[in-house]
Amino acid sequence: MKFLTIRKKLRKQWVNYAIATLTILLLIGAIYLQIPKNNTGIPNNPGTTSGEGMVKITIEGTQYEFNPLNVTTTRPDIFKGIQFSMFDVIVHLDELGKVNLDYHFDTSMNTFVIDSLKGETNWWYRTWYSGGWPEENAFRMDHYPWKFGTTLSFYQEREAYLEDVHIAFAEEIIREESNDGKVIIPEIIINGDTVFKTFTDIEITPHNLRNDIFQNGVITAIDVIMTLGDLGLITYELQWYDSIGTANYVRNYWVNGIDEDLAAGTCGFVYESGSRAFPGFQGNHIHLPQDSRVINSPEYYKTFWICL
Repeated sequence: MKFLTIRKKLRKQWVNYAIATLTILLLIGAIYLQIPKNNTGIPNNPGTTSGEGMVKITIEGTQYEFNPLNVTTTRPDIFKGIQFSMFDVIVHLDELGKVNLDYHFDTSMNTFVIDSLKGETNWWYRTWYSGGWPEENAFRMDHYPWKFGTTLSFYQEREAYLEDVHIAFAEEIIREESNDGKVIIPEIIINGDTVFKTFTDIEITPHNLRNDIFQNGVITAIDVIMTLGDLGLITYELQWYDSIGTANYVRNYWVNGIDEDLAAGTCGFVYESGSRAFPGFQGNHIHLPQDSRVINSPEYYKTFWICL
């Protein structure tokens, strides 16, 4: 433009205005691209595989490639349509003849158990979504949904650790059976910024918020908050996010507020749930969004306020 002021004798002041306006528009566009996107509806096929193509997982340092579109679930009682779990990936690789897998379904724990993989025993898994990182995990692998941007690896864990995990799973099913199949959580804790509440023996009901991923009637962690709202014990606000920060692919609902405490900036609610044998980062506090975390009958549920 400044060159044109010489060649075409354009007014210099007009050119300066144009440059300033263009710069402002570019800055606004750049800022907009960095803001986490959200909307009030769920996109088509928001869960797992659309457009993903061939991906890789790791088993004790060796990479294996597969196409998520070809994976079917071993848990049609939980997952709907094309959706599947981390466990289904290893079963698919076995079906392709890429690994040697032996497994069985244990009704006392309501989960599939790997008996041997590649001729070895005591296998467990690590997984995280876009923007995540490796973390301790005491959650059923056939309940954990795969979605776009997943990192997944299988490794050999200590036998004693897996025994403790399986005991925790079995205790959940015993608790559920003792309550005639109802999911009744002994303790629910809310530690907000200003809101502090504890509830005991709350029966959780399904709300089918994510019936694009799960079968109707499947209970997830977010049903805990929604049930408390149904009972008039709290008010709450949910927010859909397509992306959050460095997590480019999220597509989940977040608990944006409880009573007077509303998420703002880098402050908001996180949660954990499971057996008291695995509190916090020992296995229960994993970065699996609440609307994607299927629960059986956990010993506790806790949501708490953090500022990053």
